[in-house]
Amino acid sequence: MRIGVAAAAVGMTTKALRFYEEQGLLSPAERSANGYRDYPEEILGNPGFIRRGKDVGLALAEIHEILRIRGAGQAPCTHVADQLASLDEQIVELTTLRASVAELHAAVAAGNPDECDAQQVCSYL
Repeated sequence: MRIGVAAAAVGMTTKALRFYEEQGLLSPAERSANGYRDYPEEILGNPGFIRRGKDVGLALAEIHEILRIRGAGQAPCTHVADQLASLDEQIVELTTLRASVAELHAAVAAGNPDECDAQQVCSYL
């Protein structure tokens, strides 16, 4: 099927499909005699997976790795579970960072800028 038909079938633009193909997330399409891309029916599953992966915060490199694992005939479930553990770690780190920033914000809000030490850029940091 031509790129326009494939794009419409997966709810993406032709530009997005070309980009994903260039990035190696989609197998290169066969080319017809006139140079048009000719995608097989099997291609329709990957763009949906790519979109879902992006929606849950995976980087394209992470999606590429999951597709590579699946393409090698292995189930990528362990890799995806590792990604979940990594996200959990990031959430803890960001929660800690947010608490620190909130404390600094409260100190700044209660402070007097006229009493700021001129030798420092910001005495609150």
